[in-house]
Amino acid sequence: MENLKIKIAYRNTPVELPPNLGFGLIFTDHVFEMDYAPEKGWHNASIKPLKDLALHPATMFIHYGQVVFEGLKAFKTISGEVVIFRPEKHIKRLNNSSKRICIPQVDVPFVLNALRELVAIDKDWIPINKYEALYIRPFIIGSDPFLGVKPSTNYKLIIILSPVGAYYPEGFKPVKILVQDDYVRAVRKGLGECKTPANYAASLLAAEEAKKRGYTQVLWLDGIEQKYIEEVGTMNIFIRFKNEVVTPKLNGSILPGVTRDSVIQILKDWGVNITERFISLDEIISEYKKGNLLEVFGTGTAAIISSVGTLGYKDLEMKLNPVEAGELALKLFNELTSIHSGQNKDIHNWLTYVENKPVEII
Repeated sequence: MENLKIKIAYRNTPVELPPNLGFGLIFTDHVFEMDYAPEKGWHNASIKPLKDLALHPATMFIHYGQVVFEGLKAFKTISGEVVIFRPEKHIKRLNNSSKRICIPQVDVPFVLNALRELVAIDKDWIPINKYEALYIRPFIIGSDPFLGVKPSTNYKLIIILSPVGAYYPEGFKPVKILVQDDYVRAVRKGLGECKTPANYAASLLAAEEAKKRGYTQVLWLDGIEQKYIEEVGTMNIFIRFKNEVVTPKLNGSILPGVTRDSVIQILKDWGVNITERFISLDEIISEYKKGNLLEVFGTGTAAIISSVGTLGYKDLEMKLNPVEAGELALKLFNELTSIHSGQNKDIHNWLTYVENKPVEII
């Protein structure tokens, strides 16, 4: 693969971020792009000024959904260094999603290096306040102009950056989650374990209906028996019982979350009894009525840790920590954000440090 080419968009004024960033509303000056063609493989890798895409109306991903994406974050540490949290694992997950929908694999070290360069160029966009970060969105699209159901021949990988605040409007306040059994999001052996737009499109109607009832998001049940909890539309889920913390076992219809994996490791480090297994809704309701359901929280790149204050199902509202975040959720949030900021030791080498390195400027 040829060298990464970089063309800088020089700014006349310093970067000034608004006090309320929201999520996914603001974008940095630069974008990474790389093309794929069968005769060349992945090629034409470049970082260049951000601009709108010019696409033929028949571009295949628009019509047939052949798209995969990732979401990860960069931070500034208390010493002023720039770090990305577990980027290699995210790129590997991108490849796993790609394989499922016939998209060519990318070279992980090359994309990781390109990502470091992109973040280094736009490091002034990284916010430093609590709950804030630089959100990184890589995605791959099938780019052939063709109307027909088959894998595209050509592809484009793009990485954009967005300074963000808290994902949920509640910030770190507990959210209300509704268990959904009127619709199915994903089934085993389908696309549930892949980060592809189809999964999110399948969740939209249920999420809108939940919001009308005062809930923030939906907790999905398995698509076959509709008996076991799986994940929330935007995060994996953890249940803290009296003597055990559990999270649904990965079964092909649940996204293998990077934050989920990190939390499992941290809980093991702390000596917590953490189990990955099937968890029925009946078990949750039964343990709640016995007083053994102590806490529910979600994990994901966007929210990091999100405490669930109320878990609803039909006419039942299980009130857990409706005002303040749960004890374990808060402890995990503080641990992860302290790793991000360099306050706590990164014992698992989850942080990739970003440096300015010599590059070919065109």
